[in-house]
Amino acid sequence: MPQVSRKGNILPASAIRKLVPFADAAKARGIKIHHLNIGQPDIETPKGAIDVLRKAPMDIVAYTNSAGNLSYRKKLCEYYAKHNIHITPDEIIVTNGGSEALQFAFTICCNPGDEVLIPEPYYTNYNSFAILSDAVIKTIPSSIKSGFALPPIEEFEKALTSRTKAIMICNPNNPTGYLYTKEELKSLAEIAKKHDLFLFADEVYREFCYDGRKHFSVMELEDISQNVILLDSVSKRYSACGARVGTIISKNKDIMSAAMRMAQARLCPPYFGQIFAEAAVDTPKEYFDSVAAEYDKRRKTLVEAVNAIEGCYCPMPTGAFYTMIEMPIDDSDKFCKWLLEEFNYNGETVMLAPATGFYSDPEKGRKQARITYCLKIEDLKAAVKCLEEALKVYPGRTK
Repeated sequence: MPQVSRKGNILPASAIRKLVPFADAAKARGIKIHHLNIGQPDIETPKGAIDVLRKAPMDIVAYTNSAGNLSYRKKLCEYYAKHNIHITPDEIIVTNGGSEALQFAFTICCNPGDEVLIPEPYYTNYNSFAILSDAVIKTIPSSIKSGFALPPIEEFEKALTSRTKAIMICNPNNPTGYLYTKEELKSLAEIAKKHDLFLFADEVYREFCYDGRKHFSVMELEDISQNVILLDSVSKRYSACGARVGTIISKNKDIMSAAMRMAQARLCPPYFGQIFAEAAVDTPKEYFDSVAAEYDKRRKTLVEAVNAIEGCYCPMPTGAFYTMIEMPIDDSDKFCKWLLEEFNYNGETVMLAPATGFYSDPEKGRKQARITYCLKIEDLKAAVKCLEEALKVYPGRTK
């Protein structure tokens, strides 16, 4: 019988989605599940962009430009300029979601065995794209006690080897919700410049910053413009995860030339997705103000409720719509599965993403889970109530 490839065998299951079969089985038994495991917003997608999409020409759904529609890339330049990111259309390639942008970056920049330094915990799928590119993720631990602030810059210096090729950050961060400061990013820029490294930045949660904090983009680090690769997506910004439209952006012409060849190999980004995304750029500021205010209320509600549970700790996130929770449990994989298979509170339960998949060493995540506040406040309260009741009866509770 033919054998699956080495890469096929070692690709990890998604920490966010691997428990879906157990959730589906619970739903089939009539259990209501509060999904705190996945960043699928329940916020309404901008109506104006949907209306434009409905009117799109449909006589022929044709190939688009491999780099993405020029009209959309020009429109994106207007969007980024509002965020002090000044680029031209030829410095943008439109991708099939942010995920393809990530795969482009790893493939273009890394030779087999090259290392990419990432603060952990980190978005689980980064590891998959590294494996597909024969690159190696090397982690720099951050701590829940500091809210997962950037680790001391000395720790990055210590981790450098002759194989180090890039540093990667997600800002604001998934899974921790931490928003890196301008000073923290400048310290990373110094290392990238000193050691001639790429700096990858996943900035898909740019619009979601709290407590008066402002987002600072790596594209504003002009001293290292040739080192920087920006990865972005419309999924979270416009509550349009199914549009599957992202971007890879760089001022480095060699990077963009290679990205264009990859773009040609996969033909083109989505026809309908780009029509939607181009129209979405005109979404009024009031939409984002309203969404950010709603997430802010949810953030405070969730963190306050979780921290009221005996034995639990949850830092206050400053960006995105995720945070990590530490719980008095023996094993987060077992606990999250148990919640779906064996527990319910008045016919309801909660689905979490076990943190084992967000760390290079699963043991570091045994007592943690990622939770998202993408649900309405009343649903968040019900979800946390389920969690509180579950922890009272979970056989593997540790204190």
